[in-house]
This record gives sequence, C-alpha cells and structure tokens, in this order.
Amino acid sequence: MSANHPVISVTGSSGAGTSTAKVALEHIFRREKVTPAIVEGDCFHRFDRLTFREKSAEFEAQGKRLSHFSDEANLFDNIADLFKSYGEVGKGLARTYIHDDEEAKIYGVEPGKFTDWREVGEGSDLLFYEGLHGGVEEVLPYADLLLGIVPVVNLEWIQKIHRDTEMRGYSSEAVVENILSRMHDYVHFITPQFSNSDINFQRVPLVDTSNPFIARDVPTPDESVVVIRIRKPEKWGIDFPWLTSMLNGSFMSRRNTMVVPAGKMMFAMELILSPIIHDMMEKRRKG
Repeated sequence: MSANHPVISVTGSSGAGTSTAKVALEHIFRREKVTPAIVEGDCFHRFDRLTFREKSAEFEAQGKRLSHFSDEANLFDNIADLFKSYGEVGKGLARTYIHDDEEAKIYGVEPGKFTDWREVGEGSDLLFYEGLHGGVEEVLPYADLLLGIVPVVNLEWIQKIHRDTEMRGYSSEAVVENILSRMHDYVHFITPQFSNSDINFQRVPLVDTSNPFIARDVPTPDESVVVIRIRKPEKWGIDFPWLTSMLNGSFMSRRNTMVVPAGKMMFAMELILSPIIHDMMEKRRKG
C-alpha cells in the first residue's frame, strides 16, 4: 500500500451501479476531510466517439466486434501508469471524455472527444478511480483498495436496458444488440476483475428476472439484497458481528460474506469503508 498517496479503485460494468459507491465514498471523504483526485475511467478509452464508430465498422467488415470492454478499445497501460505514478509522487496523467453539451461548455471541447492529457493529483490526499477497468491485470499492483460493483447479470442487463432507453433514448432492440456484441469482452475483461477485488458488492433481486429483456421495471431495493464479499477481512480489520448488529436484517452467509437488504447498501458501504479510509489517512499523516 502507498501510505503517502493511496489509490482507491471502483470497477464495474456499464449499468452496474458504481455511482452508488461514488456517492458513499464522497460522503466519507467529506467527513474525513479528504481531498480526492477523481478520475473517470472513460478517459482511458482509446478512441473518441467518431473514431470508435469508424473502427467498429472496420472490425465488422472483418467479421469481428469492437467494444468498450476490450483491451483493443482501451489504454490499460495508461491506467496502470496513472496509478503507479500517483502512488509514488501523488500525481499522474489523465484527461476527460466529454459526454454532452453541458460538459463541452465547461471544457471547450466537442461532445464525444477528449481533452488534452494533463497532470492530476496536485494537493490531493488520494486518487479515486471509477470505471470499467479499475481491476484489470495491468493495474492490480498499484491499487491499494479495489471495490467491485457487480449485480447478478440479469439485473445488470435490466438496469442497462432501463437506463439506456429511458435516459439515453436508445431502443430496446439497440440496447440488447449492444449487450450481445459485448458478451465475449464482458467475459474476458470485466468479470475476471471481481476475482481480484478486495470487496465486492453484488446486488441480487428477490423477484423473477428470468427474462431480463422483457422486464419493464428495475427491481426496487425492497425487492433485492446485496451480497458483500470481503476477500481478506483480517487485512481490513472487518468486525462482522458489529456490522450485522448495525445493519438490521443482515446475516452472514459465509465466513467472509454478509447479506444486507439492498435499501441499506449505501449505509453498509459507509460502515465498511469509513474505518478503512480513516486508517489510510492516519497512515498518510504519520508517513
């Protein structure tokens, strides 16, 4: 662990719900008076929006698929370089991907394009990465805390279909085609990360999601539970009896795994992660 410049990475697929972890961590940062350097993973895509479409057409002409999940469409070494550099000197190179007109006004760059690379981290207490590939093999040696956000796959698909149709204007058919086109890369580049993560938060529905492609609604928190697996509880000083006493309705399913009502997911994240981040900052101050 880099005591002076810790790196926290949150990884999860498109539609997985990493924003919940981001909000929970922001609450902790505020209470602990932590200044994070925040980097979004899509800044490490290899291609801007137009170039990606052109490359995708080239791949299709060759009978192949190009997806944002793959190594061919991302700069894994650059993520590793950022994590490594930040851990050593508290700074590193990143950029910003411009999603829409609102961000374009802020950065002066057209939607679908990247800003120039710039140095980030000056004056920060830790690096916080959120994206698709925060736990790929290249970055593992440099992440001090790796969190995986991974709903069971049917729920993940329902969430993605709902988000992309309701918020982004895609048709259901287009979203399903997108899911299918990414499946090979999902298996090879997304799921392996969750074997290496320090803590996984996996939301599990308690209603029938057998056919996610016809589901009209995302299961509510009352219709779900969250399975929390902590790979090395002793490393992080996890007190499971205390956690289960604090989280009404929770229980242990294995020696390192607890089940929590989904409505308490953010509360559970804060209870688990607050002491870890507090300890990180104490070591940094003493370092």
